[in-house]
Amino acid sequence: MKVALLDLKAQYQTIREEIRACIDEICDSQMFILGPQVEQMEADIARYCQTGHAVGVSSGSDALIIALMAVGIGPGDRVITTPYTFFATAGAIARVGAVPVFVDIDPATYNLDPERLAACLDDMDAAARATVKAVIPVHLYGQCADMDPILDVCRRYGLVVVEDAAQAIGAEYKGRRAGSMGDFGCFSFFPSKNLGAFGDGGVVTTRSPEYDRQLRLLRMHGMAPKYYHQVIGGNFRLDALQAAIVKIKLAYLDDWTRARQHNAATYRRMFADAGLAERIQAPAEVHTRHIYNQFIIRVAEGRDALRDYLGQKEIGCDIYYPVPLHRQACFAYLDYRPGDFPESERAAEQTLALPIYPELPADQLAYVVACIQEFVRKQ
Repeated sequence: MKVALLDLKAQYQTIREEIRACIDEICDSQMFILGPQVEQMEADIARYCQTGHAVGVSSGSDALIIALMAVGIGPGDRVITTPYTFFATAGAIARVGAVPVFVDIDPATYNLDPERLAACLDDMDAAARATVKAVIPVHLYGQCADMDPILDVCRRYGLVVVEDAAQAIGAEYKGRRAGSMGDFGCFSFFPSKNLGAFGDGGVVTTRSPEYDRQLRLLRMHGMAPKYYHQVIGGNFRLDALQAAIVKIKLAYLDDWTRARQHNAATYRRMFADAGLAERIQAPAEVHTRHIYNQFIIRVAEGRDALRDYLGQKEIGCDIYYPVPLHRQACFAYLDYRPGDFPESERAAEQTLALPIYPELPADQLAYVVACIQEFVRKQ
């Protein structure tokens, strides 16, 4: 039996007619960049994320960059984040000329550890601490970081909080939506995300009218009015087609999330029934609403052998992420060493993503668990 890690064709078949009608409407209008489709999507996302404002941008990576630009972060500044995340998080910091500072993760959630964050800042001398301007907590795999203590630390030191919620639209922390707790929330509409477009796209959320104005200015090369440039911005515009597709899909997102949560619960039950709970650690559900952008298992021993075995059985799986950012060649200039962030390194060595998408057939999910059970028995 062949099991895909993600099957976007299955999702498309359920909304095909709506999507095709929407594409025809945009083609007839010939309004391809920004415009009413983007404005409607922004309003819908702002409501869904429980924020006052949302600004559509060209990608999730650009969402992070423009958020940092909006508060003037650049050369000479430092920004704290996790080394266990997709490259774009730290890449955005470097792209604006600032220096990434890494803090290790909580091993249960794989998110930035608030105690280690506090210790990092407390241990700096006054001169170094003065260069730290922001913190980017990542809501990895669809579960929010422990935001209350993170926000407390950031308030104490006067730091901007940029939530990297690329994998977490609709996730909640104590009743608050991802992207609504910090100064900015940055989301990706990459096709594989829970709310994906048909190409690159993203959005920045904020509660601040002033930040909203600044984001909109920066999105259009700092131009207002036309051909008069107040600041140096960039081309971060979102096209109408991506916005319209996201708007259509948003109406289905909560149903898709419930299906992902159902699949996660099924995995847990089947792991227990198969006697796998001690060998295969399922994701922890710590902060209210996990939306399962990925279903990440931890395998203390033999992760790579399990990945290869599942591949032989035609089961899609992947490693998110095999190399922590402090060990990436492009960040060698930061002078971090192996062992500096042991929890991130352990997660990189032990975690594996299994299929979790909403349309995953029950027999395929059962086949995944049966193959894992076969592998464990052979060890």
